[in-house]
Amino acid sequence: MTKTAAIIGGGVIGGAWAARFLLNGWDVRLFDPDPEAERKMGEVMSNARRALPMLYDVSLPPEGTLRHVATIAEAVEGADYIQESVPERLDLKRKVYAEIESTAAPDTPVGSSTSGFKPSEIREGLKNPGRVMVAHPFNPVYLLPVVEVVTGEGADEGAVSRAEEILRGIGMYPLRIAREIDAHVADRLLEAVWREALWLVKDGIATTQEIDDVIRYGFGLRWAQMGLFETYRIAGGEAGMKHFLAQFGPALKWPWTKLMDVPELTDDLVDRIASQSDAQSGHRSIRALERLRDTNLVAMMRALKQRDAAAGALLRAHEKTLTPEIASDAPPMVTARRVVPADWTDQNGHMNEGRYGQVFSDAAEVVLAHVGVDAAYIEAGLSYFTAETTIRFLAETLEGETIRVETLVMQGDGRKLRLWHEMKRASDDELLATCNQFMLHVSLETRRSCPPPPEVAARVEALAAAHANVVKELA
Repeated sequence: MTKTAAIIGGGVIGGAWAARFLLNGWDVRLFDPDPEAERKMGEVMSNARRALPMLYDVSLPPEGTLRHVATIAEAVEGADYIQESVPERLDLKRKVYAEIESTAAPDTPVGSSTSGFKPSEIREGLKNPGRVMVAHPFNPVYLLPVVEVVTGEGADEGAVSRAEEILRGIGMYPLRIAREIDAHVADRLLEAVWREALWLVKDGIATTQEIDDVIRYGFGLRWAQMGLFETYRIAGGEAGMKHFLAQFGPALKWPWTKLMDVPELTDDLVDRIASQSDAQSGHRSIRALERLRDTNLVAMMRALKQRDAAAGALLRAHEKTLTPEIASDAPPMVTARRVVPADWTDQNGHMNEGRYGQVFSDAAEVVLAHVGVDAAYIEAGLSYFTAETTIRFLAETLEGETIRVETLVMQGDGRKLRLWHEMKRASDDELLATCNQFMLHVSLETRRSCPPPPEVAARVEALAAAHANVVKELA
């Protein structure tokens, strides 16, 4: 049964929360009094629909239904999860929570996107305060997985655990922070870098672009896959973190930074920062910058997924929960359905020919899993190797398009397995490419062909028999 999320506030963060839920199959009721809310949400969804599916090598669930509602009560009634993302005003948040509490079920988890307030502050005056927690994400919420779940004293463990399960179910990483503190953890780190950057601009040491360059070309890349402490552990060499602290710890007493002071944001400083920022990226619209950001994040996170590292490991784990199984032997079997990611395209703007081979290889693995050639089978020392493929490219396949692969078993006897794949554009069924793939069963110990076990041979033969009539028509 489809679950429902209530999103209170549809701005930059709230709209992206709604997109994350919708694209993971949840229905969403969105309350936002802004008369432009529907237009803005539509633009957020356009970016999210393009970017999030590119992260995965399988299809996401069918998109949920978005409904804009006129009241908070209408949004939260019967909802399975509630996320508040209204502006950072404590009086406004408390008013919103009072309205939520008057209608929502008393055990429904409620998360706040607040970047600064503590749970104890937003719970004040509530009848069921324990089910309210900070659930602070990072933009774009539909791509970045981390969400700081700050509980503080008096939290309802049942509600918090349900919230974490829900967040994991939509591909996020709930980071539990039990002790509350102003600005939580991530924003305190960001604030330190931000303060220092403001001083560097004010003192004329560096421009906004130079500061961004040193981050994106340097330590930002290290942080993206290893964080801070693990990076510095490496910097300590073979002696590790203790050596690093002994070597660089004294520098903490040197007057390098101005973290305890904040430059006054005078009109002159604001104008300087704004003009440098305009020179740096003002030739692009905000939506174009968002699209560029999303494309770059997709490429980086997909690269990390290939290595099963950092955010990529989370992505791979979530993808496993989305991978469908073939329901029956009836031909043709749908063996792949996915969106073409940006990093698969070439200088001509269409999918690189090498990626067609990957799509058909992935489709073949689905067939193999269907007959019992899974990870355990391979671990036991047996598998199928591709000996020959013939791919025909029939039409262009473009970035962001949804494609599917339909597969027939043309031959399945003894050591031999031959598959016929057809890749089609999902929107109009146009045939984009075909692949004739011949495979041999092998021993991973000898690296030579060998007969499959009787149970696998029987499944392969049964598939070939079930597909025989359609294969004859194809010939």
